[in-house]
Amino acid sequence: MSKTITISPVVRIEGHAKITLQLDEDGKVHDANLHVTQLRGFEKLAQGRPFSEMPSLMARTCGICPVAHLIAGAKACDEILAVRIPETANNLRKIINLAQILQSHALNFFHLSSPDFLLGFDSDPANRNIFGLMNSHPEMARNGIALRKFGQQIIESLGGKRIHPSWIVPGGLSHPLSQDVRDSILKDIPANLKIAEETLSWFKKEMENFKEEIKSFGNFPSIFMGLVDKETGALTFYDGYLRFVDANGKVIADKVDCKDYQKYIGESVEPFSYLKSPYYKPLGYPGGMYRVGPLARLNVADNCRTPKANQELIEFKELQRGSVLSSFYYHYARLIEILYCVERLEQLLTMPNILDEHVRSFASPNDFEGVGAAEAPRGTLFHHYKIDENGLITWANLIIASGNNNLAMNKSILQVAKVFVDGNNLKEGMLNRVEAVIRAYDPCLSCSTHAVGKMPLQISLIDPDGNTISQISRS
Repeated sequence: MSKTITISPVVRIEGHAKITLQLDEDGKVHDANLHVTQLRGFEKLAQGRPFSEMPSLMARTCGICPVAHLIAGAKACDEILAVRIPETANNLRKIINLAQILQSHALNFFHLSSPDFLLGFDSDPANRNIFGLMNSHPEMARNGIALRKFGQQIIESLGGKRIHPSWIVPGGLSHPLSQDVRDSILKDIPANLKIAEETLSWFKKEMENFKEEIKSFGNFPSIFMGLVDKETGALTFYDGYLRFVDANGKVIADKVDCKDYQKYIGESVEPFSYLKSPYYKPLGYPGGMYRVGPLARLNVADNCRTPKANQELIEFKELQRGSVLSSFYYHYARLIEILYCVERLEQLLTMPNILDEHVRSFASPNDFEGVGAAEAPRGTLFHHYKIDENGLITWANLIIASGNNNLAMNKSILQVAKVFVDGNNLKEGMLNRVEAVIRAYDPCLSCSTHAVGKMPLQISLIDPDGNTISQISRS
Protein backbone atom coordinates (compact mmCIF):
# COMPACT_ATOMS: atom_id res chain seq x y z
CA MET A 1 0.00 0.00 0.00
CA SER A 2 1.10 3.59 -0.58
CA LYS A 3 2.28 5.61 2.42
CA THR A 4 2.61 9.28 3.34
CA ILE A 5 5.55 10.79 5.21
CA THR A 6 4.87 14.14 6.86
CA ILE A 7 7.68 16.47 7.92
CA SER A 8 6.08 18.94 10.32
CA PRO A 9 7.21 21.48 11.09
CA VAL A 10 9.97 22.24 8.61
CA VAL A 11 12.73 23.57 10.87
CA ARG A 12 15.37 26.28 10.55
CA ILE A 13 13.23 28.39 8.24
CA GLU A 14 11.32 31.63 8.83
CA GLY A 15 7.63 30.84 9.20
CA HIS A 16 5.54 27.69 9.40
CA ALA A 17 5.37 24.90 6.84
CA LYS A 18 5.17 21.17 6.49
CA ILE A 19 6.14 18.74 3.74
CA THR A 20 4.26 15.63 2.68
CA LEU A 21 5.93 12.87 0.68
CA GLN A 22 3.76 10.32 -1.13
CA LEU A 23 5.38 6.89 -1.42
CA ASP A 24 4.35 4.08 -3.75
CA GLU A 25 4.02 0.41 -2.80
CA ASP A 26 7.77 -0.08 -3.24
CA GLY A 27 8.62 2.71 -0.80
CA LYS A 28 9.75 5.11 -3.53
CA VAL A 29 8.68 8.76 -3.53
CA HIS A 30 6.34 9.63 -6.38
CA ASP A 31 4.97 13.00 -5.24
CA ALA A 32 5.76 15.77 -2.75
CA ASN A 33 4.15 19.00 -1.60
CA LEU A 34 5.24 21.98 0.45
CA HIS A 35 2.36 23.19 2.59
CA VAL A 36 2.55 26.77 3.88
CA THR A 37 0.12 26.67 6.74
CA GLN A 38 -0.49 30.23 7.90
CA LEU A 39 -2.40 33.10 6.31
CA ARG A 40 -1.55 36.80 6.77
CA GLY A 41 -3.79 38.57 4.26
CA PHE A 42 -2.19 42.04 4.27
CA GLU A 43 -3.68 42.77 0.87
CA LYS A 44 -7.13 42.79 2.45
CA LEU A 45 -6.04 44.54 5.64
CA ALA A 46 -4.70 47.47 3.60
CA GLN A 47 -8.06 48.35 2.07
CA GLY A 48 -9.53 51.56 3.43
CA ARG A 49 -6.23 52.84 4.84
CA PRO A 50 -4.71 56.18 3.72
CA PHE A 51 -2.05 55.50 1.10
CA SER A 52 0.48 57.51 3.13
CA GLU A 53 0.34 54.84 5.83
CA MET A 54 1.25 52.04 3.47
CA PRO A 55 5.06 52.00 3.83
CA SER A 56 4.95 51.72 7.62
CA LEU A 57 1.94 49.41 7.56
CA MET A 58 3.52 47.13 4.98
CA ALA A 59 6.76 46.98 6.98
CA ARG A 60 4.70 45.01 9.50
CA THR A 61 4.22 42.31 6.89
CA CYS A 62 7.48 40.75 8.07
CA GLY A 63 9.82 40.92 11.05
CA ILE A 64 12.79 39.53 9.10
CA CYS A 65 12.76 41.72 6.00
CA PRO A 66 10.58 44.73 6.93
CA VAL A 67 12.85 47.15 5.06
CA ALA A 68 12.11 45.54 1.68
CA HIS A 69 8.36 45.95 2.24
CA LEU A 70 8.93 49.48 3.48
CA ILE A 71 10.85 50.31 0.30
CA ALA A 72 8.46 48.62 -2.14
CA GLY A 73 5.49 50.26 -0.41
CA ALA A 74 7.14 53.67 -0.48
CA LYS A 75 8.05 53.32 -4.16
CA ALA A 76 4.43 52.50 -5.00
CA CYS A 77 3.38 55.62 -3.08
CA ASP A 78 6.06 57.68 -4.87
CA GLU A 79 4.28 56.78 -8.11
CA ILE A 80 0.94 57.82 -6.66
CA LEU A 81 2.48 61.18 -5.74
CA ALA A 82 4.19 61.31 -9.17
CA VAL A 83 7.22 63.12 -7.77
CA ARG A 84 10.95 62.86 -8.35
CA ILE A 85 12.71 61.53 -5.26
CA PRO A 86 15.87 63.46 -4.26
CA GLU A 87 19.04 61.65 -5.32
CA THR A 88 20.36 61.49 -1.77
CA ALA A 89 17.12 59.95 -0.54
CA ASN A 90 17.35 57.25 -3.20
CA ASN A 91 20.94 56.46 -2.20
CA LEU A 92 20.05 56.31 1.49
CA ARG A 93 17.17 53.97 0.71
CA LYS A 94 19.69 51.78 -1.11
CA ILE A 95 21.95 51.79 1.94
CA ILE A 96 19.29 50.62 4.38
CA ASN A 97 18.17 47.93 1.93
CA LEU A 98 21.76 46.69 1.57
CA ALA A 99 21.97 46.48 5.36
CA GLN A 100 18.79 44.43 5.49
CA ILE A 101 19.93 42.03 2.77
CA LEU A 102 23.28 41.61 4.54
CA GLN A 103 21.77 40.79 7.94
CA SER A 104 19.13 38.48 6.45
CA HIS A 105 21.68 36.58 4.36
CA ALA A 106 23.88 36.20 7.44
CA LEU A 107 20.93 34.79 9.39
CA ASN A 108 20.21 32.17 6.75
CA PHE A 109 23.76 31.11 6.00
CA PHE A 110 25.31 31.07 9.47
CA HIS A 111 22.36 30.37 11.77
CA LEU A 112 19.97 28.26 9.68
CA SER A 113 22.04 26.51 7.00
CA SER A 114 25.67 26.21 8.10
CA PRO A 115 24.94 23.53 10.76
CA ASP A 116 24.33 21.16 7.82
CA PHE A 117 27.67 22.08 6.23
CA LEU A 118 29.77 22.07 9.39
CA LEU A 119 28.11 19.31 11.41
CA GLY A 120 26.78 17.19 8.54
CA PHE A 121 23.37 16.52 7.05
CA ASP A 122 23.31 13.19 8.90
CA SER A 123 24.52 14.50 12.27
CA ASP A 124 22.50 14.34 15.48
CA PRO A 125 19.55 16.75 15.07
CA ALA A 126 19.79 17.65 18.75
CA ASN A 127 23.11 19.36 17.99
CA ARG A 128 22.52 20.33 14.36
CA ASN A 129 21.62 23.94 15.11
CA ILE A 130 23.21 27.25 16.00
CA PHE A 131 23.86 26.10 19.59
CA GLY A 132 25.71 23.03 18.41
CA LEU A 133 27.63 25.26 16.01
CA MET A 134 28.62 27.57 18.88
CA ASN A 135 30.21 24.59 20.65
CA SER A 136 31.96 23.02 17.66
CA HIS A 137 32.78 26.05 15.50
CA PRO A 138 32.63 29.12 17.78
CA GLU A 139 34.46 31.42 15.36
CA MET A 140 32.00 30.70 12.56
CA ALA A 141 29.09 31.34 14.92
CA ARG A 142 30.66 34.62 16.09
CA ASN A 143 31.24 35.73 12.49
CA GLY A 144 27.60 35.17 11.64
CA ILE A 145 26.49 37.13 14.68
CA ALA A 146 28.91 39.95 13.81
CA LEU A 147 27.68 40.29 10.22
CA ARG A 148 24.04 40.25 11.29
CA LYS A 149 24.75 42.78 14.04
CA PHE A 150 26.44 45.08 11.52
CA GLY A 151 23.40 45.06 9.24
CA GLN A 152 20.92 45.47 12.08
CA GLN A 153 22.84 48.37 13.60
CA ILE A 154 22.81 50.20 10.27
CA ILE A 155 19.03 49.77 10.05
CA GLU A 156 18.65 51.04 13.62
CA SER A 157 20.98 54.01 13.20
CA LEU A 158 19.24 55.12 10.00
CA GLY A 159 15.65 54.11 10.62
CA GLY A 160 15.39 54.47 14.39
CA LYS A 161 14.50 50.80 14.99
CA ARG A 162 16.03 47.49 13.98
CA ILE A 163 12.60 46.05 13.17
CA HIS A 164 9.79 47.97 11.45
CA PRO A 165 11.60 51.30 11.00
CA SER A 166 9.46 54.16 9.69
CA TRP A 167 12.24 56.31 8.21
CA ILE A 168 11.21 55.73 4.60
CA VAL A 169 8.11 57.70 3.64
CA PRO A 170 6.26 58.54 0.41
CA GLY A 171 8.43 61.05 -1.41
CA GLY A 172 11.71 60.12 0.26
CA LEU A 173 12.86 59.99 3.88
CA SER A 174 11.78 61.57 7.16
CA HIS A 175 15.26 62.93 7.94
CA PRO A 176 18.79 62.99 6.46
CA LEU A 177 21.91 61.04 7.41
CA SER A 178 24.20 62.57 10.03
CA GLN A 179 27.96 62.61 9.69
CA ASP A 180 28.42 60.74 12.99
CA VAL A 181 26.24 57.87 11.82
CA ARG A 182 27.97 57.78 8.44
CA ASP A 183 31.42 57.66 10.05
CA SER A 184 30.36 54.99 12.53
CA ILE A 185 29.18 52.68 9.73
CA LEU A 186 32.32 53.26 7.67
CA LYS A 187 34.50 52.39 10.68
CA ASP A 188 33.01 48.88 10.86
CA ILE A 189 33.31 48.06 7.16
CA PRO A 190 36.89 46.62 7.10
CA ALA A 191 36.19 43.98 9.77
CA ASN A 192 32.96 42.86 8.10
CA LEU A 193 34.57 42.83 4.67
CA LYS A 194 37.20 40.47 6.05
CA ILE A 195 34.52 38.11 7.44
CA ALA A 196 32.68 38.12 4.11
CA GLU A 197 35.83 37.33 2.12
CA GLU A 198 37.05 34.60 4.47
CA THR A 199 33.66 32.86 4.65
CA LEU A 200 33.29 32.91 0.88
CA SER A 201 36.78 31.50 0.40
CA TRP A 202 36.05 28.69 2.89
CA PHE A 203 32.69 27.78 1.37
CA LYS A 204 34.02 27.53 -2.18
CA LYS A 205 36.34 24.76 -0.95
CA GLU A 206 33.66 23.20 1.26
CA MET A 207 31.31 22.67 -1.68
CA GLU A 208 33.53 19.79 -2.83
CA ASN A 209 32.06 17.78 0.04
CA PHE A 210 28.49 18.12 -1.21
CA LYS A 211 28.59 16.93 -4.79
CA GLU A 212 25.55 14.66 -4.36
CA GLU A 213 23.50 17.47 -2.84
CA ILE A 214 24.55 19.87 -5.59
CA LYS A 215 23.32 17.36 -8.18
CA SER A 216 19.87 16.97 -6.64
CA PHE A 217 19.04 20.15 -4.68
CA GLY A 218 16.70 21.80 -7.14
CA ASN A 219 18.97 21.09 -10.09
CA PHE A 220 16.70 21.51 -13.10
CA PRO A 221 16.07 23.93 -15.98
CA SER A 222 13.97 26.99 -15.18
CA ILE A 223 13.58 30.66 -15.90
CA PHE A 224 15.32 33.16 -13.61
CA MET A 225 14.04 36.67 -12.87
CA GLY A 226 15.56 39.70 -11.17
CA LEU A 227 16.19 43.42 -11.37
CA VAL A 228 19.20 44.72 -13.27
CA ASP A 229 20.55 48.24 -13.49
CA LYS A 230 18.90 50.19 -16.31
CA GLU A 231 22.16 51.50 -17.74
CA THR A 232 24.68 48.70 -17.19
CA GLY A 233 22.73 45.50 -16.54
CA ALA A 234 24.54 45.23 -13.21
CA LEU A 235 23.35 43.61 -10.00
CA THR A 236 20.95 45.94 -8.20
CA PHE A 237 18.59 45.66 -5.25
CA TYR A 238 16.75 48.97 -5.22
CA ASP A 239 15.82 49.99 -8.74
CA GLY A 240 16.08 48.79 -12.31
CA TYR A 241 14.39 46.83 -15.06
CA LEU A 242 13.11 43.26 -14.78
CA ARG A 243 15.08 40.71 -16.74
CA PHE A 244 14.12 37.09 -17.44
CA VAL A 245 16.71 34.54 -18.61
CA ASP A 246 16.23 30.86 -19.44
CA ALA A 247 18.22 27.82 -18.37
CA ASN A 248 20.69 28.38 -21.21
CA GLY A 249 21.41 31.90 -20.00
CA LYS A 250 19.51 33.44 -22.90
CA VAL A 251 17.63 36.64 -22.15
CA ILE A 252 13.97 36.01 -23.01
CA ALA A 253 12.56 39.32 -21.73
CA ASP A 254 14.57 42.43 -20.93
CA LYS A 255 14.09 46.05 -19.92
CA VAL A 256 10.67 45.21 -18.50
CA ASP A 257 9.27 48.16 -16.55
CA CYS A 258 8.13 46.96 -13.13
CA LYS A 259 4.80 48.72 -13.75
CA ASP A 260 4.16 46.08 -16.42
CA TYR A 261 4.78 43.07 -14.17
CA GLN A 262 1.25 41.73 -14.72
CA LYS A 263 1.95 41.33 -18.45
CA TYR A 264 4.66 38.81 -17.60
CA ILE A 265 3.69 37.33 -14.22
CA GLY A 266 0.48 35.46 -13.51
CA GLU A 267 -0.66 34.20 -10.09
CA SER A 268 -2.25 30.88 -9.31
CA VAL A 269 -3.20 29.03 -6.12
CA GLU A 270 -3.14 25.39 -5.10
CA PRO A 271 -5.42 23.70 -2.55
CA PHE A 272 -2.52 22.48 -0.39
CA SER A 273 -0.95 25.85 0.47
CA TYR A 274 -1.73 29.46 1.37
CA LEU A 275 1.30 30.53 -0.68
CA LYS A 276 0.50 31.86 -4.15
CA SER A 277 2.21 30.29 -7.16
CA PRO A 278 3.38 33.01 -9.56
CA TYR A 279 4.46 31.97 -13.06
CA TYR A 280 5.89 33.45 -16.26
CA LYS A 281 2.78 34.14 -18.33
CA PRO A 282 4.17 33.46 -21.83
CA LEU A 283 4.79 29.82 -20.83
CA GLY A 284 1.57 29.37 -18.85
CA TYR A 285 0.94 27.52 -15.59
CA PRO A 286 2.79 25.57 -14.30
CA GLY A 287 5.25 25.49 -17.21
CA GLY A 288 6.25 29.09 -16.51
CA MET A 289 8.02 28.21 -13.26
CA TYR A 290 10.80 30.65 -12.45
CA ARG A 291 13.24 31.34 -9.65
CA VAL A 292 14.23 34.56 -7.89
CA GLY A 293 16.69 35.52 -5.15
CA PRO A 294 20.50 35.39 -4.94
CA LEU A 295 20.93 32.58 -7.49
CA ALA A 296 18.60 34.26 -9.96
CA ARG A 297 20.09 37.71 -9.45
CA LEU A 298 23.59 36.47 -10.28
CA ASN A 299 22.25 34.57 -13.28
CA VAL A 300 20.53 37.64 -14.75
CA ALA A 301 23.18 40.26 -13.90
CA ASP A 302 25.91 41.18 -16.37
CA ASN A 303 28.26 42.38 -13.65
CA CYS A 304 28.58 43.83 -10.17
CA ARG A 305 29.66 47.41 -9.62
CA THR A 306 32.09 46.54 -6.81
CA PRO A 307 35.51 45.03 -7.63
CA LYS A 308 35.70 42.05 -5.27
CA ALA A 309 32.12 40.91 -5.82
CA ASN A 310 32.49 41.36 -9.57
CA GLN A 311 35.47 39.03 -9.62
CA GLU A 312 33.47 36.49 -7.61
CA LEU A 313 30.57 36.82 -10.05
CA ILE A 314 32.88 36.00 -12.97
CA GLU A 315 34.04 32.87 -11.13
CA PHE A 316 30.46 31.94 -10.22
CA LYS A 317 29.33 32.11 -13.83
CA GLU A 318 32.08 29.65 -14.77
CA LEU A 319 30.31 26.91 -12.79
CA GLN A 320 28.08 26.09 -15.73
CA ARG A 321 27.58 27.02 -19.34
CA GLY A 322 24.40 29.08 -19.39
CA SER A 323 22.54 29.68 -16.13
CA VAL A 324 23.76 28.09 -12.90
CA LEU A 325 20.89 25.69 -12.14
CA SER A 326 21.39 23.91 -8.82
CA SER A 327 19.54 25.58 -5.95
CA PHE A 328 22.33 24.41 -3.64
CA TYR A 329 24.27 27.32 -5.13
CA TYR A 330 21.87 29.77 -3.50
CA HIS A 331 24.25 29.54 -0.53
CA TYR A 332 27.24 30.43 -2.71
CA ALA A 333 25.35 33.30 -4.34
CA ARG A 334 24.22 34.54 -0.93
CA LEU A 335 27.83 34.89 0.22
CA ILE A 336 28.78 36.79 -2.94
CA GLU A 337 25.90 39.17 -2.26
CA ILE A 338 27.07 39.68 1.33
CA LEU A 339 30.46 40.69 -0.05
CA TYR A 340 28.76 42.99 -2.56
CA CYS A 341 26.64 44.60 0.17
CA VAL A 342 29.66 45.51 2.29
CA GLU A 343 31.55 46.91 -0.70
CA ARG A 344 28.55 48.81 -2.03
CA LEU A 345 27.81 50.30 1.40
CA GLU A 346 31.24 51.89 1.39
CA GLN A 347 30.77 53.23 -2.15
CA LEU A 348 27.43 54.86 -1.32
CA LEU A 349 28.45 56.22 2.08
CA THR A 350 31.44 58.02 0.56
CA MET A 351 29.44 59.74 -2.19
CA PRO A 352 29.89 63.52 -2.00
CA ASN A 353 26.20 64.37 -1.51
CA ILE A 354 25.26 61.58 0.90
CA LEU A 355 24.86 64.06 3.81
CA ASP A 356 22.62 66.39 1.80
CA GLU A 357 19.65 67.49 3.92
CA HIS A 358 17.18 67.54 1.00
CA VAL A 359 15.73 64.04 1.28
CA ARG A 360 11.99 64.43 0.67
CA SER A 361 9.66 65.70 -2.04
CA PHE A 362 6.17 66.77 -1.00
CA ALA A 363 3.00 66.45 -3.09
CA SER A 364 -0.61 65.36 -2.99
CA PRO A 365 -1.77 62.32 -4.97
CA ASN A 366 -1.40 62.87 -8.68
CA ASP A 367 -2.27 59.34 -9.77
CA PHE A 368 -4.71 56.69 -8.62
CA GLU A 369 -2.31 53.76 -8.96
CA GLY A 370 1.28 52.88 -8.15
CA VAL A 371 3.62 49.91 -8.42
CA GLY A 372 6.74 49.56 -6.31
CA ALA A 373 9.34 46.84 -6.79
CA ALA A 374 12.64 46.07 -5.09
CA GLU A 375 14.91 43.13 -4.45
CA ALA A 376 14.26 41.66 -1.01
CA PRO A 377 16.78 39.17 0.41
CA ARG A 378 14.79 36.29 -1.07
CA GLY A 379 14.03 37.85 -4.45
CA THR A 380 11.94 40.38 -6.33
CA LEU A 381 9.12 41.97 -4.33
CA PHE A 382 6.11 43.77 -5.82
CA HIS A 383 3.65 46.13 -4.11
CA HIS A 384 0.75 47.39 -6.24
CA TYR A 385 -1.81 49.86 -4.84
CA LYS A 386 -4.92 51.64 -6.12
CA ILE A 387 -6.56 54.56 -4.32
CA ASP A 388 -9.80 56.55 -4.50
CA GLU A 389 -10.22 60.31 -4.72
CA ASN A 390 -9.74 60.56 -0.94
CA GLY A 391 -6.38 58.82 -1.03
CA LEU A 392 -7.70 55.63 0.55
CA ILE A 393 -6.53 52.21 -0.61
CA THR A 394 -9.22 50.44 -2.63
CA TRP A 395 -7.11 47.51 -3.82
CA ALA A 396 -3.69 46.06 -3.13
CA ASN A 397 -1.71 43.19 -4.60
CA LEU A 398 1.54 41.85 -3.20
CA ILE A 399 3.83 39.34 -4.85
CA ILE A 400 6.22 38.36 -2.11
CA ALA A 401 9.76 37.26 -2.94
CA SER A 402 9.36 33.79 -1.42
CA GLY A 403 6.13 33.25 -3.34
CA ASN A 404 7.96 33.63 -6.64
CA ASN A 405 9.89 30.47 -5.75
CA ASN A 406 6.87 28.40 -4.76
CA LEU A 407 6.71 26.21 -7.86
CA ALA A 408 10.47 25.70 -7.79
CA MET A 409 10.46 24.76 -4.09
CA ASN A 410 7.80 22.13 -4.68
CA LYS A 411 9.74 20.67 -7.59
CA SER A 412 12.94 20.76 -5.54
CA ILE A 413 11.62 18.74 -2.60
CA LEU A 414 10.33 16.11 -5.01
CA GLN A 415 13.72 15.87 -6.70
CA VAL A 416 15.61 15.60 -3.41
CA ALA A 417 13.17 13.10 -1.95
CA LYS A 418 13.38 10.83 -5.01
CA VAL A 419 17.17 10.76 -4.71
CA PHE A 420 17.65 10.42 -0.96
CA VAL A 421 14.46 9.06 0.65
CA ASP A 422 14.04 5.28 0.91
CA GLY A 423 10.71 4.47 2.48
CA ASN A 424 11.89 0.96 3.36
CA ASN A 425 14.99 2.14 5.20
CA LEU A 426 14.06 5.59 6.44
CA LYS A 427 16.71 7.68 8.23
CA GLU A 428 16.51 11.16 9.70
CA GLY A 429 19.28 12.51 7.48
CA MET A 430 17.21 11.69 4.40
CA LEU A 431 14.38 13.89 5.60
CA ASN A 432 16.80 16.61 6.71
CA ARG A 433 17.98 16.90 3.12
CA VAL A 434 14.39 17.41 1.98
CA GLU A 435 14.09 20.26 4.49
CA ALA A 436 17.54 21.57 3.57
CA VAL A 437 16.59 22.28 -0.03
CA ILE A 438 13.87 24.59 1.32
CA ARG A 439 16.48 26.30 3.50
CA ALA A 440 18.54 26.90 0.35
CA TYR A 441 15.74 29.14 -0.92
CA ASP A 442 15.56 30.84 2.51
CA PRO A 443 11.79 31.33 2.31
CA CYS A 444 10.21 33.91 4.60
CA LEU A 445 6.82 32.27 4.88
CA SER A 446 5.46 34.56 7.57
CA CYS A 447 5.06 37.39 5.08
CA SER A 448 4.45 35.50 1.86
CA THR A 449 0.98 34.01 2.30
CA HIS A 450 -1.38 36.28 0.41
CA ALA A 451 -3.67 34.01 -1.59
CA VAL A 452 -5.89 35.56 -4.25
CA GLY A 453 -9.58 34.80 -4.57
CA LYS A 454 -11.42 32.15 -2.56
CA MET A 455 -8.87 29.43 -2.11
CA PRO A 456 -9.76 26.08 -0.53
CA LEU A 457 -9.74 26.34 3.27
CA GLN A 458 -9.90 23.72 5.99
CA ILE A 459 -10.25 24.47 9.72
CA SER A 460 -9.85 21.73 12.31
CA LEU A 461 -10.71 21.91 16.02
CA ILE A 462 -8.27 19.68 17.92
CA ASP A 463 -8.44 18.77 21.62
CA PRO A 464 -5.40 18.73 23.99
CA ASP A 465 -4.76 15.05 23.15
CA GLY A 466 -4.54 15.74 19.43
CA ASN A 467 -7.94 14.33 18.53
CA THR A 468 -9.99 16.09 15.84
CA ILE A 469 -13.29 17.20 17.41
CA SER A 470 -14.75 19.07 14.46
CA GLN A 471 -13.77 20.08 10.96
CA ILE A 472 -15.15 22.45 8.35
CA SER A 473 -13.89 23.11 4.85
CA ARG A 474 -14.47 25.33 1.84
CA SER A 475 -13.69 23.94 -1.60
